[in-house]
Amino acid sequence: MAGPTPGSAAAEQVAARTLCTIRDPRVAESSGLAAGADSLYTVNDGGSRLRVFVLDRSCRVRRTVEAALDPYDVEDLARTADGTLWLSDTGDNALTRSTVALERLRPDGTATLYRLTYPDGPHDAEALLVDRSGRPYIVTKEPLSSGVYTPDGPLSARQPTALRKVRTLSFGPTGTAGGPVGTASQVLVTGGAVSADGGLLVLRTYTDAYVWAAPDGDLEVALRSASSRRIPLPATAQGEGIAFAPDGRSLLTSTEGLPGPVHEIPLGDLASASPTARSGGSAGSTGSASSPAEVDRSRPGRLRSLAAPALGVVVLAALLLWLGRRTRRRAYRR
Repeated sequence: MAGPTPGSAAAEQVAARTLCTIRDPRVAESSGLAAGADSLYTVNDGGSRLRVFVLDRSCRVRRTVEAALDPYDVEDLARTADGTLWLSDTGDNALTRSTVALERLRPDGTATLYRLTYPDGPHDAEALLVDRSGRPYIVTKEPLSSGVYTPDGPLSARQPTALRKVRTLSFGPTGTAGGPVGTASQVLVTGGAVSADGGLLVLRTYTDAYVWAAPDGDLEVALRSASSRRIPLPATAQGEGIAFAPDGRSLLTSTEGLPGPVHEIPLGDLASASPTARSGGSAGSTGSASSPAEVDRSRPGRLRSLAAPALGVVVLAALLLWLGRRTRRRAYRR
């Protein structure tokens, strides 16, 4: 199931702009991001209840969507066409959870908890992809290889659903600035998103975004492709959230910490893979810069530099040091 490594050669910074800046103290750890026609949706890392913040295009909190479910460690957010929000309760820094979870939060605040089990032991995961049919994919946050998992059957609210592994991806150092742990920031997957029409998917690290075309909406087929494209992201302290703009022409990103800029990064010719972008976009979509994005067009190749023992030790040491400094999560409530 291992696949080609997404390209990691140097690439020029794209013409990004700051769409708005989150300053509300209630949103101090924007860990997941989604976009609607005239709103942004974000969720904090962790928390004691399900709470999604609905922001206007100036990053002011308009309202919240909440439910009484008590999550363990929410790390990402996805929004489907009917307004349903999916929260990826999959954080596990200490690798102690026997199950992880997805929480479905409807616009009226009705929530459902779905527990999941990995086939190969605990993983820490911060990225969630939901395809246009509603199938979720979880992408793990590991320094040498990220596993892609999906439910091996219908989700059940009564008992845990087994996950199956569909792919392994490896991300190499890129030299892009940003993130909390130096070179390790360049190889850890911290978020994901699927475009509104299902024609594009993106995974991000703290420093870079990798975009795949999925013209038939099949994310598994797309992730087996060797044609991902890398976009360096604006440097932030701990960038984790990512979403597609509703018109499919740009990416939106967020970071933990305040003030927290939300950046807009044009996709340029990558947007041509999106039916929505080809048709001119949808009402209420964000504008993008007029200049095309400068992206890395290299084909995915071997992870040469990361395979070097010295660099591997540096990456792992930095990661372990950072994890040791993070606030320990409270005991997992089964």
